[in-house]
Amino acid sequence: MDDIKCAVIGLRGFPGVQGGVEKHCEALYPLMKGFRFTVFRRKPYIPQGAAKDWMGIRFIDFPSTRLKGFEALFHTFISAIRAIALRPDIVHIHNIGPAIFAPLIRMAGIKVVTTYHSANYEHSKWGPIGRSILRFGERMALGFSNHIIFVNRAKYEAQSANVKARSSLIPNGVNTAITSASTSYLESLGLKPGEYYLGVGRLTPEKGFEHLVEAVQDNPDVGKLVIAGGSDHDHEYAERLKALDRKGKVIFTGNLQGEPLRQLYTHARAFVLSSVTEGFPLVLLEAMSYHLPVLVSRIEATEQIDFIPQESFFTVASPQSLSAAMTALEKRMAPGCRIDYPLDGYEWQSVADRTAKLFRTLTRPE
Repeated sequence: MDDIKCAVIGLRGFPGVQGGVEKHCEALYPLMKGFRFTVFRRKPYIPQGAAKDWMGIRFIDFPSTRLKGFEALFHTFISAIRAIALRPDIVHIHNIGPAIFAPLIRMAGIKVVTTYHSANYEHSKWGPIGRSILRFGERMALGFSNHIIFVNRAKYEAQSANVKARSSLIPNGVNTAITSASTSYLESLGLKPGEYYLGVGRLTPEKGFEHLVEAVQDNPDVGKLVIAGGSDHDHEYAERLKALDRKGKVIFTGNLQGEPLRQLYTHARAFVLSSVTEGFPLVLLEAMSYHLPVLVSRIEATEQIDFIPQESFFTVASPQSLSAAMTALEKRMAPGCRIDYPLDGYEWQSVADRTAKLFRTLTRPE
């Protein structure tokens, strides 16, 4: 049987590009055997001279502006036109904004699968026009995709019977953690194992990092906080986060990959997810794979993970609630304590197998 040809649009790119969708794709596609993937990447995020193929995946890099609200639409449009010319069996669209072009691809007689990662219009960074465009993209995704993959159970369950009939719930996955015995990166930051809390993610308002920074300022039980992540667009927000660190307790590392990030996960006191909205938080699964104690904001995306202990939740967007949760963790758990989470069913290979089965079903001759 010939390989199934699949074009992928709606993401910045990979490998090594910051973002949950980007990590999702980087983990997923190499595990899907019997497919030929062509992934459209955005040049501003790709290092100059980067390889045009990786683990059997072909990349096509198109220019894109970094203007907020226009970048994804512009890049997805030119990618969709090129994808149609390639005549793949499936175009896999990531998230609702890029799904605006689902009808165009369907008109060309190509099957469309959209992965609904998150309701981006809930993010505070978007104004009325941006939210309207994203809601329109959501309607196009739900109305014109041959199949929709939801990573968030609540979003899936909220759909009509007609949409559910063309949908699947396939959460994000996680790889087995590769812990690090080294502390060289920690030492470069002036840190020791077990003395810092860790937050990971892009510096954007929906991640709620301002509440995390405020929570540690006057808490005598918390020594240091490390936030590993960079800012793509909103540099004003990043500067505001730094200004909130009145006591000099926070270390901002910028975007990290590989060994430095492994060291931070391995040796953290605990992990904090402070998001005010999420689709399905990959970084939380990663922290759990390192067996870290976790503290998480009580939002729709975290409540669907039913093995998170109730004492790990704090009130969303409340520095006071988060600070109290940190103090309670210090009293409840000895330094160096690790937790075994039941992550069966969240393995990336399982996610890849379910996605591959879906794609094969869609491309089966009728």
